[in-house]
Amino acid sequence: MIKTVLIKYSKYIAIAVVVLAVGSLVGQHSSVFRTTSSDKHSIAINTEKSTGTRTGETILEKGKSSMPIYGNWRNFTSKDGLPGDKTYCVRIDEERVLVGTHEGLAVYENGKWRTYTTEDGLAHNGVLAIDVSDVTGDVWLGTMGGLTRWSTGKFENFTQMNSGMPNDLIYAVICDGKDVWVATGGGAGQYDTHTKRWEIFTEQNAPMHEPWTYGVSEGDGKIFIAAWGGGVVEYTKKTKTFRDYVDPDGNMEIDLFPDDGVVHDITTGTSWADGYLWVATYFGLSRYDGVHWKGYFDHDSGLPSNFINFIKAVGPVAFICTDKGLSSTDGKNWVTYTKNETNKNGKVIITEGSDKSELVMSPSISHNYIIGVDVKDDVIWVATSKGISRGELLK
Repeated sequence: MIKTVLIKYSKYIAIAVVVLAVGSLVGQHSSVFRTTSSDKHSIAINTEKSTGTRTGETILEKGKSSMPIYGNWRNFTSKDGLPGDKTYCVRIDEERVLVGTHEGLAVYENGKWRTYTTEDGLAHNGVLAIDVSDVTGDVWLGTMGGLTRWSTGKFENFTQMNSGMPNDLIYAVICDGKDVWVATGGGAGQYDTHTKRWEIFTEQNAPMHEPWTYGVSEGDGKIFIAAWGGGVVEYTKKTKTFRDYVDPDGNMEIDLFPDDGVVHDITTGTSWADGYLWVATYFGLSRYDGVHWKGYFDHDSGLPSNFINFIKAVGPVAFICTDKGLSSTDGKNWVTYTKNETNKNGKVIITEGSDKSELVMSPSISHNYIIGVDVKDDVIWVATSKGISRGELLK
């Protein structure tokens, strides 16, 4: 069945491979947004009105929102110090920001950019994933050619040839205590930094249809693996047991029965926070509270597109990276950021219940093809196919 699915959706697979391998661009479009669902969570944040306009400032046209809204955007490209405009991921690490690009690792600190490449010790210049250990402070970099640990100024590389890692193409990496988890083109891997041993999970020993994993996250004592064509694979750390979540209706073209499970088996990312598991797919968004599933699509929610590259949940809010803009939602309310095709400006569409309003952003995010995001305190960083963007929480 999986072979049939992959053939049927070969164009989506091709897009995914091209995006991760060379950062190709996908066209920008506009969408009509509507609200959906309900949720007990909300964030009360007020924004003040502004009537004046000056370059670099955000023009607000609405007085308040129950969702966090970011503005005062600043965009960085190769002209500003990035090694390349194609950015894949971003991680806020205390006072510095780590950005994975197609041309190496970019580090922003004290207002300046510094680049690290294979000449400095990286496994590969294409950096697709970044995480930082809360235990040791080590930086772990998932690249197109292996896993790199950056510790005390030195780089250490893990590949199939020198370790037990499942595959050199690493789409996601997370640090979980003493363990490091990776999602790769040849299965998921767990590295114990104390014993220095790898454990590999593929279709041979886990409920996967094939050894192609796209995302990994941790929460509630579990590891959640986005398995291409196999939905979500859940690993309970205490019992070391697996279970999987797939679309029960078995229809790969539409979500035949709404809210019966994950919206599609081709998953691209997972993120857990505040009791909810969020699942990104190339065909929509899912949320799971441990009992009930809820699906969201571009035709019935604030999503600008069903094609989701990455997802990051922070508290009650999930930040969703799509090929047509950045969205955030608490499951009920939506904020979506898009950039104009003809200039540096853009807009924010806010959907709350039956109410919808727009904020004009000048400037806006760098590009509508969003591949990565990280949020901390009052700052958001967004990785796009044409640079990295930094926004501030509007109060």
